[in-house]
Amino acid sequence: MEADRASQATAVRYTLEELTALAPGNAVEVRVPPFGATQCIEGPRHTRGTPPNVVEMAPDSWLGLATGQLSWADAVAAGRLQASGSRADLSDFLPLPAALT
Repeated sequence: MEADRASQATAVRYTLEELTALAPGNAVEVRVPPFGATQCIEGPRHTRGTPPNVVEMAPDSWLGLATGQLSWADAVAAGRLQASGSRADLSDFLPLPAALT
């Protein structure tokens, strides 16, 4: 059964916060429209315009990655996310430990 929109929005925002706690920093912007975005991973800070390291995907893809139901490699191969920049590989941080409990 597909989660209702409010539950999905809450889950996306919570898991983005968990990613930021696990990998603090401002080098990569992770976007999960329309529910949220965060900056994470240590490295050069971005302040204006389009960040050099961006990961963007739909909510269902993000939640699959966060919970381990979808691997990074499978998501990339299936075109379920767009990642640009040298630091835009989140595979070292996914699935999120907090989402597995």
